[in-house]
Amino acid sequence: MTTSDAPADPRLPAPDPARAARLREAFTAADFTADGCLELLGATAYAALARSETAPALRATRGGSPLETLVRLFLLQQSVPWAQAAAALPADDCLAGGWLLRDGDAVRAAVDVRPYANEVAGADSADAWVVSDLGCAVGGAGGIGAAGAATGVDRRDLVLGVGGASTTLAGITVRRPARETLDLGTGSGVQALHAARHSGRVTATDVNPRALHFTRLTAALSGFGNVETAGGSLFEPVADRRFDLVVSNPPFVISPGGRFTYRDGGLPGDELCRRLVRGAADHLAPGGYCQLLANWQHVRGEDWHERLAGWVAGTGLDAWVVQREVQDTAQYAELWLRDAGDHRVGAEPGETAEEARVRYNARYDAWLDAFEASRVEGVGFGWITLRASGSDRPAVHVEEWPHPVEQPLGPHVERWFDRQDFLRTRDDAALLAARYRLAPEVVQEQVGAPGAEDPEHVILRQNRGMRRATKVDTVGAGFAGVCDGTLAAGDIVDAIARLLGEDRVVLRDRVPQSLRLLVEQGFVEPVGSGEAAGA
Repeated sequence: MTTSDAPADPRLPAPDPARAARLREAFTAADFTADGCLELLGATAYAALARSETAPALRATRGGSPLETLVRLFLLQQSVPWAQAAAALPADDCLAGGWLLRDGDAVRAAVDVRPYANEVAGADSADAWVVSDLGCAVGGAGGIGAAGAATGVDRRDLVLGVGGASTTLAGITVRRPARETLDLGTGSGVQALHAARHSGRVTATDVNPRALHFTRLTAALSGFGNVETAGGSLFEPVADRRFDLVVSNPPFVISPGGRFTYRDGGLPGDELCRRLVRGAADHLAPGGYCQLLANWQHVRGEDWHERLAGWVAGTGLDAWVVQREVQDTAQYAELWLRDAGDHRVGAEPGETAEEARVRYNARYDAWLDAFEASRVEGVGFGWITLRASGSDRPAVHVEEWPHPVEQPLGPHVERWFDRQDFLRTRDDAALLAARYRLAPEVVQEQVGAPGAEDPEHVILRQNRGMRRATKVDTVGAGFAGVCDGTLAAGDIVDAIARLLGEDRVVLRDRVPQSLRLLVEQGFVEPVGSGEAAGA
């Protein structure tokens, strides 16, 4: 494992593979895993822990077993008696290695260690562990400010553990064998951990030396030796390299200042995310994917679809941009003020309630001033997937989809891009000459007034992937009902024309437009000659 040039933080454990292996063996023996903790705590306490509420978990871990001891040490950050610690893990080794600290006649954890189900198809074991700063489990009511006070580390340099954004990105990432993967803005190494299972080599980068250290700890504890780290911003540490996969959960927050390294990119507005998109083309191997989470501004007088498409224009990359949520500027400011702990009295040393209110309002005003100056009316959140297809006609699709999706979405993302290859290489005649089948778990719904002879609408609905729904006419419903991969689309259209008494030539002219939509959105899949996504 290659290390960065940054000096190690003496307050953190050293990423010693041999010592980490012994700790991993103790974790495995005690079943200190995602499944083991869920079974011990139960669903209610486990869900409360995700909200940083510890009382139910403390009640469930009063027995003193090795697993209960490890949960108290590393998840709940409680001191435990020396004898209990020694029964659960090589305590002397952990003290010497910096994983544990003396606390009188007891010991406590030096870092937060979270069991993590790092699942990849075909892997022997999904058990892994993510290491981060104490108190930095995402979702705590106190915000990052409280965590900084608990660790004695400058708050701007704190490294968070697994959160909703990181699991979202892991779920949408295309998981196919890769020789070289880049985790840009690695944090505690969650994306690198996933990529290590299906990549020959993973390079994890970050501007924060502590993040690189935590990534090395995460990789060592989880047993991966194919992760290297490098310090620097954006693509600077890998200037001359290309990758089969680039993943990034970057510091995408659009803020008036760079208070926290883990979230604030330090560039104006959404410029950091735009630079990531623009720079990807020079760092993707042929066929490679770049997948990132991002925030983008909704600017007064601009169409946000066109704005995002402009980020990709001229790169030669295929792109699928999905906006999952939009917040107005006040909601957005409040979200990240709470994340910083600015809502708390005492967030600054010795302050009174009145001083806290004044401080909070001043920072709130700074956010609103910055948005007003930039004519920003709202902020969108979503994901961006880019692919180096090599096509001279890149497919760029920008859409809003706030509805629930099925995770992991990665296989569906890959098939979406496969379908773009199919569609852009076929004119209408070739489209009708191909054969199709209804995608798995697509159902038909009929909508109309009770007792009506005919439905007002026929809806096709996906129960997998993006879980889309689309309205179809009689021809579309008839086509979906019989396309099982045995007949060419044109033959099905001819049969429908005869059944409805319509002109087959007119129908053949009309159908390709709607057929393209059904294929692009995954309601029907082309089959034969290796053309189908997932065929």
